[in-house]
Amino acid sequence: DFISEVESSGFEGYLFPDTYFFLPNTKASDVILTMRESFARQVAPFEEDILNSGKSMNDLVIMASIVEDEANSSIDTKRIVAGILWKRLRIEMPLQVDAPFVYYNGKNSYTLTSEDLKEDHPYNTYVNKGLPPTAITNPGIDSIRAAIAPTNTDYLYFMSDKSGNMYYAADFEGHQRNRERYLR
Repeated sequence: DFISEVESSGFEGYLFPDTYFFLPNTKASDVILTMRESFARQVAPFEEDILNSGKSMNDLVIMASIVEDEANSSIDTKRIVAGILWKRLRIEMPLQVDAPFVYYNGKNSYTLTSEDLKEDHPYNTYVNKGLPPTAITNPGIDSIRAAIAPTNTDYLYFMSDKSGNMYYAADFEGHQRNRERYLR
């Protein structure tokens, strides 16, 4: 019930991930309400920063959901990744991130095929410019903060190895070198 209600509600991205304690007979709608209230409480201290960002709350949540899955480490790393992704949007470059694939077809960076990367699908950030239509996960507060206040760098590319270590590059050639060096 919970999953179908979330999928039909449009609340994905706005359900704060945390540990909750519910009685077994709690209705899905009550769980969703509790998680939405928690989201509102967590985001409230950043309302002024959100307004000053010049971005809509929906765009910030979608970006935070991508950052949540692309940079699952420190707030500093999340802010760098958010800065790279916002820069790609500014220069009208496709985001070219793999996290949305897990959301819509269950494949991760290591199982994607070249056909997947060419598929015409609203969540395919390789063929579509801009943000995906919705959040792809429910981001934690560090990812939300990173989307609101990203770190500006000279980087345009990032990647992580199988251990989760992040590597950055200012250009595609540097990104290719990182791929060759750290993905073998």
